[in-house]
Amino acid sequence: MGKIAFLFPGQGAQYVGMAKDVVENSESSKELVKNAEEAINFDLTKIMFDGPVDDLKQTSVTQPAIFLHSVLLTKIIKNIKPDMAAGHSLGEYSALVAAGALEFIDAMKLVRFRGEAMLQAGIDNPGTMAAVVGMQANLVEEMCNEASSAGIVQCANFNSPGQIVISGSVDGVHKAMELCKSNGAKLVKELVVSGAFHSPLMQSAKDKLGLKLEEVKINDANIPVYANVTAKPVTVKNEIKDLLNRQVTAPVRWEETIKNMIDDGADEFYEIGPGKVLQGLLKRINPNVKSVGIDKYSDLEKLF
Repeated sequence: MGKIAFLFPGQGAQYVGMAKDVVENSESSKELVKNAEEAINFDLTKIMFDGPVDDLKQTSVTQPAIFLHSVLLTKIIKNIKPDMAAGHSLGEYSALVAAGALEFIDAMKLVRFRGEAMLQAGIDNPGTMAAVVGMQANLVEEMCNEASSAGIVQCANFNSPGQIVISGSVDGVHKAMELCKSNGAKLVKELVVSGAFHSPLMQSAKDKLGLKLEEVKINDANIPVYANVTAKPVTVKNEIKDLLNRQVTAPVRWEETIKNMIDDGADEFYEIGPGKVLQGLLKRINPNVKSVGIDKYSDLEKLF
């Protein structure tokens, strides 16, 4: 008997109009939104539903928006129970709520705080990120090591075979991009981001989040949550807290995470939240497992 895994997206999956149909069709979602917006003292759904897109792209808005969308959907799903969960970067918070390790309102406040701290870190220590396609992970790491003479740069996301994101200072990333291009990468593209996420340039955000995490009650998880930092399952509350903090400056080991979940029995994956990014990565990592997206309210109706 195979196992069910819930996956939760991170930054980049947002779009104007996200979760609007969910809130319109679900009374419980309306109540959750009201509580969430009161907790962070911010009219989040106005930007989620109506934009403008530039406001939605601000990481201090993007992170709570995606988190809220994912959790609203998760709370409505009653007839499918996950055996394990994982989330891409920010999505790890959604996974921890699904696993009972974090309360919704506590996580909402944390995610908003994390977004604001990362936005400020990007202002204080400007950096950039770039996608590298068609190059082996060990080679990309080599290029980053070589480019580090020009500035800070490291692999930030190991997303799927041949799809890696690098992050760091502008000079460091640009140098690594040149090296990747000249050493056989099929595509190297700089990303439009407000900071060098998952790099040492996020250290100030990590420090702030570390203090905030000490104030939040974290429970042992009811199901294993596969952590970005290690790609391994975690259920113990103190380990969860440590991994959430380390995640801010450490790479997201997504390909390894999915492979480990499959090795541990997962053969049915549900991406819960905006977009289809994780379904696309899943197909590249292993096209043989079942992949389902739950983004719209109509996607929920198919499950009932």
